[in-house]
Amino acid sequence: MKEARKAGQQNMANTAKTSSAHVAVVGTGVIGASWAACFLARGFDVVATDPAEGAEARLHSLVSDFWPALARIGLAPDASPARLKFDSNLASTVAEAVFVQENGPERVDIKRDLIARIDAAAPATTLIATSSSGILISEIQNAAARHPERVLVGHPFNPPHLIPLVEVVGGRTTSAAAIEQAMAFYTALGKKPIHIRREIKGHVANRLQAALWREAFYLVSQGIASVSEVDIAISHGPGLRWALLGPFLNLHLSGGPGGIAHVLEHLGPPLESWWHDMGTVALSTELNKRLAAGVDEELAGTDLAVLTSQRDALLLGLLEQKAAMDARKPSLL
Repeated sequence: MKEARKAGQQNMANTAKTSSAHVAVVGTGVIGASWAACFLARGFDVVATDPAEGAEARLHSLVSDFWPALARIGLAPDASPARLKFDSNLASTVAEAVFVQENGPERVDIKRDLIARIDAAAPATTLIATSSSGILISEIQNAAARHPERVLVGHPFNPPHLIPLVEVVGGRTTSAAAIEQAMAFYTALGKKPIHIRREIKGHVANRLQAALWREAFYLVSQGIASVSEVDIAISHGPGLRWALLGPFLNLHLSGGPGGIAHVLEHLGPPLESWWHDMGTVALSTELNKRLAAGVDEELAGTDLAVLTSQRDALLLGLLEQKAAMDARKPSLL
């Protein structure tokens, strides 16, 4: 079974590397440009399109900015930014594509228009993945009059050229074959795709983040902790463990020899009491200003470009350590 899956992944990758085929990127903002850089780094030809003025220049600039980090991670032997082409025409962009990654604005009407136009122009066997972070795919896939079964969510985590996670979600008419092919393609890219088996707003990772944000906003709104203190609580506490293992395995390790069963037996009642005590908060002009002021105070004039660079350097180091550990012995880390 594992060998068959690997063969499927390689076939998908090889198909995207044929002389006439390419991966298409529709929408070249920060997410689209990051996807383009990711595809290029794996040795694919990429054709991108975006109607915004100056989009081509911004795309090439962003890919150039992303390339050193990708080079540090490791490039495919034939990878090159020179394999990127910009086409102002959407139809010709996707006409020979074997995979389309759509990254338009997070609006149902715009997504439906893009999906309809992509479906009309792309080959019948081409998968169409949207990077949507929360729109239900069934709300937009029926805009594909020809082949709605090949339309699905391929939601990355920002920045897609670095973060491995991709959430794959099918809609009411998405075929099982399309899901399998998308999972194989993203895996061949070196991603860690997960198949979300039922549509739900925000998918999985964003819902988990939203749950944390709700309590974080509540704690600040009630004066229990400041913005910077909440950030410290996560970045210097459980966030360090979450970068290594997920919530269930972390809970399992905290239980010692008894594992998660021991934790749930002894800490289950207190945990439930914390759930019941969780706050409910609503965003307001006043709270928004308070949160923004807290962030400004926390930054204290720190250059955002410097902070972003430091974050990405740490992230790259962590990814390298994970890859090295997997190379020595496959692990869950």
